[in-house]
Amino acid sequence: MTLRALLLSLSVVAGGHAAALTVAGSADGAGPDARIAGFVVSAYGQPIQELVSVPITGGRFSLEIPTTVPPARAQTTLTPRNVTWPGVIDPVTVSAPVQSAELKFFVYRDTNANGHRDETEPMREAPPTSGPASLFVTWVSSDVTVTASKGYSATLVRGWNAFLVEVGRAVAVRPFGDDQVLRVRVGR
Repeated sequence: MTLRALLLSLSVVAGGHAAALTVAGSADGAGPDARIAGFVVSAYGQPIQELVSVPITGGRFSLEIPTTVPPARAQTTLTPRNVTWPGVIDPVTVSAPVQSAELKFFVYRDTNANGHRDETEPMREAPPTSGPASLFVTWVSSDVTVTASKGYSATLVRGWNAFLVEVGRAVAVRPFGDDQVLRVRVGR
């Protein structure tokens, strides 16, 4: 095997789950200096760390979620007892023990124009939607399937995963694609 072939095969193995996830759409009601940010959150939904943010320009945004592993303090062991994802109702099954973390979206005014949120800059949760479905973004340490009542079924691969979840008589979970445009409503 030549060195070039070896390097190519190593890059394919290393990059198997490294595809970046892009979240793009429109933001209704965003004022001047507004930024949209993805924060990793605690198991209770409290923001821990800003992972990515971009300015909202002309009412539009495009965030590329980094392929980085979330900080350890944001990770929890995923068990049937602690799955609090949108649309998940008991009984819940988790196919394998994995670490997981959740990413939520917030909007804030970057009043000092430094490109990230400071303690003095209030923020508001701004969940992206596509029609009646909500975007859910989570990271897992290895492949896992989560199932629950009303037809909930999500198969996740190691790394960041995004789903559109629509809750009704049944729960529809479908993979989110980069070509799907989202809407964020920013309260004043």
